[in-house]
Amino acid sequence: MSEKIKRKNTHLIGMDLNQLEDFSEEFGQSRFRGRQLFNYIYRQKTDSFKNMNTLPSVFRNTLLEKYNLHPLSYIKKTGTNSESTQKYLFQLKTGEKIESVLMYDGKRITLCVSTQVGCAVDCKFCATAKMGFIKNLTSGEIVDQYLAISNSIDEYITNIVFMGMGEPFLNYKEVIHAADLFNHKDGINIGAQRITISTVGIISKIKQYSEEGHKYKLAISLNGNNQKQRVDIMPISKTHTISDLIKSVWYYYKKTKRLATLEYVLMENINDSIADANKLITLIGDLPCKVNVIPYNEIEGPFKRPSEKKIKEFVDQINNGNFIVTVRWSKGTDINSGCGQLAVLES
Repeated sequence: MSEKIKRKNTHLIGMDLNQLEDFSEEFGQSRFRGRQLFNYIYRQKTDSFKNMNTLPSVFRNTLLEKYNLHPLSYIKKTGTNSESTQKYLFQLKTGEKIESVLMYDGKRITLCVSTQVGCAVDCKFCATAKMGFIKNLTSGEIVDQYLAISNSIDEYITNIVFMGMGEPFLNYKEVIHAADLFNHKDGINIGAQRITISTVGIISKIKQYSEEGHKYKLAISLNGNNQKQRVDIMPISKTHTISDLIKSVWYYYKKTKRLATLEYVLMENINDSIADANKLITLIGDLPCKVNVIPYNEIEGPFKRPSEKKIKEFVDQINNGNFIVTVRWSKGTDINSGCGQLAVLES
């Protein structure tokens, strides 16, 4: 049974099938009307109650008078249709702003969604940290990023990554609910293995995620190869130590038999030496996982991207480990939409 619908929530995007069925019954309609609403919102991506023509006119007029579909308002897009990366700016009903990024790579079209306004984790190399933490997004505000962008392009978005502004596992309930809406076979219907949830390593939530058996991919921001190094760039390591983090990834693998991806942002003279590479190999050991090396995307501050020569040397060295290695060259760095570059600092 779905949770009781909160009356203060006047937008329907974010409600799941059971909630929309309950919602319809509250207005004297059959549960079938809730299924119609679900289809209109998530399958057909209908952007107005006016266009939901198979709903009874009385019900449709009530929705028009008392409810909104969209919790977000579109402000602008940075980038052109010919570019491989586009950044979208949205405003919440409460006035705060968030960003989403759409990335084209052949037939793969990936949307990077935000889960919070700002972020409390304070990674020293990340632009979002400069905003501080403002608030969590609702599942509707997360999903509406997809619906708004999907309706503005001709192509089908194939992949979702929860890697925008915020720490997804500090907004766990809403993030999982949003992922379930993206994945629902009668709605948006993006396959579970095309949805990736990222975390800096909230250990209790990694364990919860493992136990609940979610099939979405898991990515973890490692970024260091020892405790001191990781604390210096990711203060959350003081309470979520690197050794406990590796144990939690082992736990995830044993529970799910799926490989987590360990993200390693490569920064000049911080974690990019051959000695760093060897320490990373030792740290991971025989842990079944993938390691994704991300050359740093520069923002204002002391951190720099290593030279291509140093990046190659580092990657060549860690290929001696017992794990799969990939390199992600972030798209959209020229419009500040690469990994770690999202922030809305103006009012």
